[in-house]
Parts: sequence; C-alpha cells; structure tokens
Amino acid sequence: MQRNFMLPALLISLTLWGLVELGFWQLDRAEQKRTIENAIIAAQSSPPQPLSAAELLGKEYYQVLLKGHYDSAKQFIYDNQIVNSNAGYYVLTPFVLDAGSAILVNRGFIPWNGKRSKLANIQVSQQPISIQARLIKPSQRIKLKQSQPSKIFPLLIQSLDIDQLSQLSGYQIVPMLAQLDASATNGFYRKWQPFYGSINKHLGYAVQWFLMALALSIIAAYLLIKNWKK
Repeated sequence: MQRNFMLPALLISLTLWGLVELGFWQLDRAEQKRTIENAIIAAQSSPPQPLSAAELLGKEYYQVLLKGHYDSAKQFIYDNQIVNSNAGYYVLTPFVLDAGSAILVNRGFIPWNGKRSKLANIQVSQQPISIQARLIKPSQRIKLKQSQPSKIFPLLIQSLDIDQLSQLSGYQIVPMLAQLDASATNGFYRKWQPFYGSINKHLGYAVQWFLMALALSIIAAYLLIKNWKK
C-alpha cells in the first residue's frame, strides 16, 4: 500500500465506523421506542378504573373514571388549536375531585368560524357525575405573558401553565390533562389522536446509515484494489 494512501484509508475507516455506529444507535432508539409504545398500548387497553386525585400522577395514557363535578364558572379557552385544518379552541373545564383539588378536562374542540369575538355556549351542569377520560401530560407550547392576566372567565389562554392556572382557578390542579371520552355527553368535537411511535422512522434511519456504510465500503474496496495494483 502506498504511503500517500494511508491518510485517505484512515479517514475512510473512521467514517465507516461512524456510519455503522449511527446505524446501531438508531436501532437502539427504535428498541427504546418499542418498549415505550408497548407500555402505552398496555395502558390504553386496561379497563378504566376509578382513581383519586393522588392516584392520577403517573397514569399517562390510561383510561380512568373520575367522580366529582364540573365547575362551569372557571373554564379556560385553550386558543390557537388546529383540528381538521380549522382554527379554533379547546374547552378546558375544571373537574372538582375533592375539596380544593381538580383536574382540567378537555371537553373537545370548537372552531372559531371567523367569530373570535363570540364563544360558543360552553356551559355545563355542575351536578355530581362520573366521567371517563384518558390522561395525558400537558405540554407547554409557549409561556403565558408575564403581565397580569384577566380573571374574567371563561379565560383565554395560550399555554398550559398548571401552576398559574391553579392560582387563577383557586383549585390545586393535578398536573395531568383529562381528554373526555368521545362517547361522553357535555363535550364538543373529540377525535383524540392515538399514540404513534416513531419506531419505523428510526429503523428507516438505521437502514440509511447502513446503506451509506455499505456504499463507502464498496468504494474503499475499489480504491484499495486499485492502489495495490499500482
């Protein structure tokens, strides 16, 4: 092997090693996602169970039965939502579980239909009731403005800052969000998206890295043979 080929050979070897490592890393990520997805599928297939406020944490993706009552006077309008290409809002209503403790129930989507100054009728009975819902962790898109928000309900919000919403509502809100079951009454448009993992995406990336490694190996073999013949 000629000495002027040593440096390119070293660079090719390092690149080849990096491509293979990236491929195996993507396979490892796919396996991690598979484990998470299996746990979520198991949670979603479990029959709904009645849970207290203290038992709700750690039950993401589970179907649960909640006993309590809605507080129609302390509702939130979760704005800037897009469903089926329509701009609108989710109606989040505190569901009082016990003295001072509540969880926000997403009762569904309502399109603005060009009428941002007029809300739909979102009033709901405050009689004791049992509801079925799926729990998810609230995701915070953007921070609420630091200026003092209005306390006139229903209150328009842009983000799910549970601590601030607890202060505004006067309840200790559980840091989970309950998606009201699609068959339940007292709701609006609800077609909750199921969980889709990214296993296939990671497998696809792994295949790409391995194919690049294979292509580089073929090129390296060709250059090596050509160098030996000189």
